[in-house]
Amino acid sequence: MRVSLSALVLLTFTTSAWAQQSSTPAEAVPSLEFAFEEVVTLGPTMGVGETGLGRRTIVPITGGHFAGPRIRGAVMPGGWDWQLLRSDGCTELDADYMLRTDDGAIINVRNKGVACPPGTEGAATGIRTIAAFEAPLGKHHWLASSAFVGMLVPQESPAVPAVKIRFYRVR
Repeated sequence: MRVSLSALVLLTFTTSAWAQQSSTPAEAVPSLEFAFEEVVTLGPTMGVGETGLGRRTIVPITGGHFAGPRIRGAVMPGGWDWQLLRSDGCTELDADYMLRTDDGAIINVRNKGVACPPGTEGAATGIRTIAAFEAPLGKHHWLASSAFVGMLVPQESPAVPAVKIRFYRVR
């Protein structure tokens, strides 16, 4: 079967116009489900200095705790938050650390985001992140087989330097 170029263009335009007019079924629209909240304690920020990408600092993760409907435990000391202050004033965040659940499972967290000063075009209210978890097979594998969004929550005068993060599973 031969199809002319004009017929192909018309078919593409018609299909595209139909796709724009149809609405996404409600069951296909993502929703968020609260997974857990962490309080992550932090050590003193260490300045690495200016790099070709911007000013690099690292913040040691010294501990903390987490809890949610299906999981709870401690943030293990020894992780890091690698921060990069870019020339546009925004800071890239890249944290890598481990959780130990109350039942002994060890879970790796990689949490990345961008924090921009208020008034920056496109800046979100508050800091949002995208988290990925490496969890052992079994009870906690749902963390490794789902997408997650994190939200940093301001804390009022914590006794120790810390950040509070709420994680939501994308459904």
